[in-house]
Amino acid sequence: LELALGAALGLQGRGRVALLAFATDGLDGNSPAAGAWADGETIARARSLGLDPQAALARNDTYPFFQALGDALHLGRTGTNVNDLVLGLAYPEARSEEAGS
Repeated sequence: LELALGAALGLQGRGRVALLAFATDGLDGNSPAAGAWADGETIARARSLGLDPQAALARNDTYPFFQALGDALHLGRTGTNVNDLVLGLAYPEARSEEAGS
């Protein structure tokens, strides 16, 4: 969850990039979530709800932040503990018809 929030701060304004960070055992630390989604709009959406991302990181309390956004990933216990995973997705810029695409 902290990795996702740190990434969200770095992705601000980059609407064509998304990240999912999660633990394969289904739980991240002491939260009920496995991880969270973040993208270039995460911080703007959070601030519009009155959430403070830097304060959440400083308190090491990022679950309520992502839960309020609806971006916490809940898997429940999976019975595995393979690894923590981070997936990134970058959308290519749309080509315009004028450019001959």
